[in-house]
Amino acid sequence: MRLFRRRAAVLRREPHRTKLLTAVVAGCALAVLALLPACSNADSDRLEIVVTTNILGDITQSLVGDAASVMVLMPAGADPHQFAISAQQAARIEHAALLVHNGLGLEEGVQRHVSAAEQSGVATLSVGERVDPLNYRATDRPDPHFWTDPARVRRAVEVLSARLLELDGIDANAVRANTDRYLAEVATLDAWMTDRFAALPAESRRLVTNHHVFGYLAQRFGFEVIGAVIPSGTALASPSASDLADLATAVRTAGVRAIFADSSQPDRLARVLATQAGVNVQVVALHTESLTAPGGGAATYLEMMRANTDAIVSGLTKP
Repeated sequence: MRLFRRRAAVLRREPHRTKLLTAVVAGCALAVLALLPACSNADSDRLEIVVTTNILGDITQSLVGDAASVMVLMPAGADPHQFAISAQQAARIEHAALLVHNGLGLEEGVQRHVSAAEQSGVATLSVGERVDPLNYRATDRPDPHFWTDPARVRRAVEVLSARLLELDGIDANAVRANTDRYLAEVATLDAWMTDRFAALPAESRRLVTNHHVFGYLAQRFGFEVIGAVIPSGTALASPSASDLADLATAVRTAGVRAIFADSSQPDRLARVLATQAGVNVQVVALHTESLTAPGGGAATYLEMMRANTDAIVSGLTKP
């Protein structure tokens, strides 16, 4: 009997517990829903800068720091001429506070998205057009590979920093401090590269690459570009048999010791050329158009340029 009365009392309390639990859950749900708009507004208020290539992305992130969000479209190790983007990335371009791109025909795979953003009123910056670009040899086509010259990168940093400071809501003091620090690091890189290349005699400063990427470096540090396996500024082109034969002759005549091929692209054609040249020519991998993932030897622009400088000096020094 006592057990029966205890069970009845429990049953009488259950509705109250259920109502209390329901009220608590409802209250928590309302609290969460109340917070969501605030979180959404905080995210939407944070400036987002979209950058096409990872080399420019690293430079931009170095200047921005925590003053804004930076989204880089090009993944590590990709080819800037060929990489594509997702629909989600394309949508984020449309809402960017600033779209930074290299320009000069480099980002062939995403150019239509850049053009669409410009037409829809997104603020854009073509960095390559602002650094006194060179043309490819014997053509009127601009060469987009300006980053191989640290002096032009300093100019690019100044141009990019000035544009960032025009954005409403950005921490101008942080951007200025980051800019000063990064300009000093690029100046140090420039001086170091000058010293490293000074060890090479003039007759050794001859370059053959898988495609034309070192026009700016050649001008800045006194190199002669003998030629390229792919006679074009884009890796999308293909050399003919006569192109390879002519370049092989030039390599033998100039006594070139190394052919430099981008690490993100197959070096088969460079090896074919080395075989056709009929001399002891090694194929040396460089990071010329893309950064690597962390730990890959070229995860930042500064790291990439130091690695390439050491590889070039070593490749042109070895007998």
